[in-house]
Amino acid sequence: MKYISTRGQAPKLSFEEALLAGLASDGGLYVPESWPRLSEAMIKSFVTMSFQQVAVEVLHPFMGEDVPRERLQAMVEEAYATFSEDEIAPLTEMGDGHYFLELYHGPTLAFKDVAMQLLARLMDDALIRRGARATIVGATSGDTGGAAIEAFRGREAADVFILFPQGRVSDVQRKQMTTPKDPNVHTLAVEGTFDDCQALVKEMFTDAPFRQDMSLAGVNSINWARVMAQITYYFTAAAKLGAPETPVAFSVPTGNFGDIFAGYVAAQMGLPVAQLMIATNVNDILARTLDSGAYETGEVVATSSPSMDIQVSSNFERLLFELSGRDADRVRALMGSLKQSGRFELSERELHLMRALFAAKRVDADETVTTMRDVLAHHGFQIDPHSAIGVAAAKSAVLAEDVPIVTLATAHPAKFPKAVQEAYATEPDTPQRVVDMLELPEQFTPVANNLADVQALIREKARVG
Repeated sequence: MKYISTRGQAPKLSFEEALLAGLASDGGLYVPESWPRLSEAMIKSFVTMSFQQVAVEVLHPFMGEDVPRERLQAMVEEAYATFSEDEIAPLTEMGDGHYFLELYHGPTLAFKDVAMQLLARLMDDALIRRGARATIVGATSGDTGGAAIEAFRGREAADVFILFPQGRVSDVQRKQMTTPKDPNVHTLAVEGTFDDCQALVKEMFTDAPFRQDMSLAGVNSINWARVMAQITYYFTAAAKLGAPETPVAFSVPTGNFGDIFAGYVAAQMGLPVAQLMIATNVNDILARTLDSGAYETGEVVATSSPSMDIQVSSNFERLLFELSGRDADRVRALMGSLKQSGRFELSERELHLMRALFAAKRVDADETVTTMRDVLAHHGFQIDPHSAIGVAAAKSAVLAEDVPIVTLATAHPAKFPKAVQEAYATEPDTPQRVVDMLELPEQFTPVANNLADVQALIREKARVG
């Protein structure tokens, strides 16, 4: 399996090379040269397999000879041993053909753990075998940072630098990043938004001398392996609901478009996906794009669902590559327009193709709180604001009568105690390890929204060479 850039001007790479590179040298994102297909018999067999067994079957075709099957199996088992539920991603019925996929049983209580725990092991294994060391740089709107730090803390072959927007993440999200004391962990509080953090990371990757000097590697969902590892739970959930005989729809709370693009990949692999619902808060650039065909950035509005407070959805570039018929020249032109004017427009054909699989729903603050309360009243459990947006969007889906829809529940309510308190007038049921963490002292470095300052800090602290 070879990997190509969405912008067409970077060399083809193997899986392991793409894993370690993160962002392509031309500023594009790596995608497989072709999509592997799973047989209907294979998909049907997933209903009797463990999550770990399905992960090996789904993910190994993307790796080929770079990661022998036996080594992948060992890393998968080790990665998901960190989860508190044996089932890894339990599926809860909510009635009327609606299901709730719990993706928050990992060590940082967020769906990012599903991918990050495996990514860290894949990357550490590759670096150690190469006798190399990497400087991992990532931006976070809340959950990616904690998941990355938890996955990479204390690892032998990497230093981790996570940029987060100061004052724009929850206290729990921040402390998951700022309380680890491992010498290879560095948390940077940027004066700006998540989009600013993400732009700084992209600029570092496109600065060739800095990238080479620091041996940069990325763990945001710009890294193909992050998206890849999230494909597994689409297959496990659908198999439980009768796939491949029964098509299944998914409602996905999304800001950066990585989690929902994993669903698109599952469909290309042969999973009968009836619809992918883009569930968004008032930072609704993706819903507006699907409605009008115009992708146009605006101001980021701070909400109770901060992981979705995004205007520039990096992984949308991967979908653009697919919608354009894998036309890298077209993608470069669209990305150039976005950088220059903050907007671009899809063609009629591209918009038609997108609407064939995707729908979208904008959920505001009032509807988010109402949905949180409804789930507690009718189903007896709390949910966080991001998952509530997914539930609300699922209810608006227009589907055939016999098509079930699965909401991807992206975070445990304990990660957002302020929002839970406001919705339920009570504290969330917080795991003891989180309670203990909240009492620990923090350490992080404030930094200006300035590339030179961030690079200087990384040069000072990274252990490369």
